[in-house]
Amino acid sequence: MSTKLTADPEAKAERRRKVLVGAGALTAIAVVGGLVTLAVIQNPPPQAREDIEIAGLQTFEGLSANHVSTPVDYEQSPPVGGDHASAWLNCGVYTEPVPNENAVHALEHGAAWVAYDSEALSQEQVDALRTALPAAYVVLAPYEGLDSPIVLSAWQAQVAVDSPEDERIEQFVAEYWQSPDAPEPGAACTGGLDAPGRIA
Repeated sequence: MSTKLTADPEAKAERRRKVLVGAGALTAIAVVGGLVTLAVIQNPPPQAREDIEIAGLQTFEGLSANHVSTPVDYEQSPPVGGDHASAWLNCGVYTEPVPNENAVHALEHGAAWVAYDSEALSQEQVDALRTALPAAYVVLAPYEGLDSPIVLSAWQAQVAVDSPEDERIEQFVAEYWQSPDAPEPGAACTGGLDAPGRIA
């Protein structure tokens, strides 16, 4: 007498489920791996900060970072750090000069301050400058008494350029925008003070 073994339908269904889950997991891993590989190939890592040489760059050491309630007489114009107001300037685009003491507090948070001579640049050039800059952690504002049409400042660093097409703008942003050299890199650049003339 022969007996035929029949598979338990529940066990069969469980095996099928495990095979499908395993195959799905392998497919997901392959897709994620492919996407990561593609992202790395299309977006190579940025040049290391210390490898960027910027012609005409000035750096300044030993700047204090105290909060004060009085105007500060800065050695650099625009300033690149030092004592500053307790309220930081909100990053953004301004059509009027901004208070130095509040802008320096934004620099302390890792922002870049791009000052321009509104008499030396056309509105088209100002718009081109705005387009060349990151949308966050930047203060773009006119500044009176500049020796160059455009001056880019970050905590302890500054470079002057003549036009929005100057490659040093991109180099400066790559080196100093949200720089870990700022006393409080990554601290807020919003929720502070909006100076007059803020349009974005």
